[in-house]
Order: sequence, then C-alpha cells, then structure tokens
Amino acid sequence: MNLQEIFNYIRIIDIIDIFIIAVLTYNCLKLWQGTRAEQLAKGIIVILILTKLSEWGEFYTIYWLLDKVMTWGIVAILVVFQPELRRGLELIGRSSSSFRNSREVVVIPKTVTEICDAIGSLARQKIGALIIIERQTGLNEIVETGTKVDGLVSSSLIINIFIPNTPLHDGAVIVKGDRIVAASCFLPLSDSDNISKELGTRHRAGIGISEKSDCLSIMVSEETGSISVAEKGKISRYLDLETLETILNKIYNPSLVNQNALFKWKFGGERNAKNE
Repeated sequence: MNLQEIFNYIRIIDIIDIFIIAVLTYNCLKLWQGTRAEQLAKGIIVILILTKLSEWGEFYTIYWLLDKVMTWGIVAILVVFQPELRRGLELIGRSSSSFRNSREVVVIPKTVTEICDAIGSLARQKIGALIIIERQTGLNEIVETGTKVDGLVSSSLIINIFIPNTPLHDGAVIVKGDRIVAASCFLPLSDSDNISKELGTRHRAGIGISEKSDCLSIMVSEETGSISVAEKGKISRYLDLETLETILNKIYNPSLVNQNALFKWKFGGERNAKNE
C-alpha cells in the first residue's frame, strides 16, 4: 500500500479525531508540567518500555512482575494523581463557567485603588500580607478556616488586619468582589520543588491556593517589602504598584487595563518566575 492509498482511506472525521486527541494530550502535559505527576508519568513510561522489552526478550519472571505492577497500577495512579486529576476537572469546570460568564464585566474601580493603596503602605512598612482574590472557583472551605469579616474593601481595613500582633494578622484575607469575606484564613502549602528556597510559608501558601483554584494571590514580604502575585501555580516577584494595578484591573476592570504594564508582567515577571 503506497502513500496515496493511505491518504485515500483517511476521512475528515479521522483528522478531527486526531486533532482532538493532540489538543487533549498537549493540555494534559501542560497541566502536569512542574508537578509531581510529570516525574511519575516518566516513571510509568519507563515501566511500560521495560515490560515490552521483557516480553520480547522472554524474561518471563520479570514480565509477569511488571505486568502485575501495571495491572494494579491503575488504582495507584488514581490515588497518587488525585490532586492533578482534581485540578484538571476544576479547570474544565472553570472553563465552562468562564464561557457562560464571558459577557459579564465587573466594574469596581474603587476596589482596585483601595487594594493597591493598602499593598503600597504595607510594602513601605515591610509588613507581611497575604490577600486572595476569589474568581470563578469558590473558596468557601478556605473561608471557614478563618474569621468572617464581610466588610467593604478599604485600604484602612486591610492595613489594620495585617498590623503585627493583632488578632487577625496571621493568615490570609479572602476578597470576593468588593468585599473582604474573611481574614486569618489557613491555606494549603504548595509542595512544588520549583519554588525558590528563599520564599517562606506566606509565599508558598499563596502559590498553593493558586494551584488549586483560579484565584489571584497577592503577597507582601515582611523581610524586604517586595510585592508578589501568584496565579495558576506560578509566582511573579518584585512587582511595582503600577503592574499590580494592571493585574487587578484585568480582573475587575478589563477596559482600564494598561497594556504596556500587562505586557511587562506577562513577558517579564511571570516568565522569569517559572524557575522560582
């Protein structure tokens, strides 16, 4: 059968089928990149190759053992890959939710100003802070770990929450829309090996919650006063207030986004932070 005959058997539906599989494979690899699943997937591929080689080489004992490992490995994969599987399903859910709400625009310019003013003040005073901006994925289970506030977002309220030795300063503030929902909340820590060793619990918590939801995490370092944000498990560090305002406008006021600052963040800070 020559090449021309092969092409004669290929239907349009076959091309669409291959394209869909390619897109799904690409997104799965992208989802696993930089996580434990990436290394585990490499291990599974090695085992598959060894299983086939042992079958061809007639190493019956090794083949039997590896075959049993692969048979029972399906259950192990579901257990070990549970965080990644959950993250993938949440990503699908967020995508469909975003499609339904694609025409909804939230215009709350005062909220962005108040958050930026608070972050600027905290950074100048080198007061540690962790603010989580909720988006499509609900954070009710995180809110339950803290103290309910349900107050309008204001710079003075945010600053007072994070003043050292006050009852609510330790933990994260959860913001939904233009309201501070809760303070002193506990967040899951990221277990990624790609995070810089110089980053402490606050930054690891901010990255951790961004891995499990589509939220935006804003962190202020109490050692240096530097401003960082985390989104989709990646951190951007040493941001200025103009860039932070651009990132927040992308969420609250898309029509007011400073494209130059957005470009600077996307192709500067975010890309450079992948190896943090």
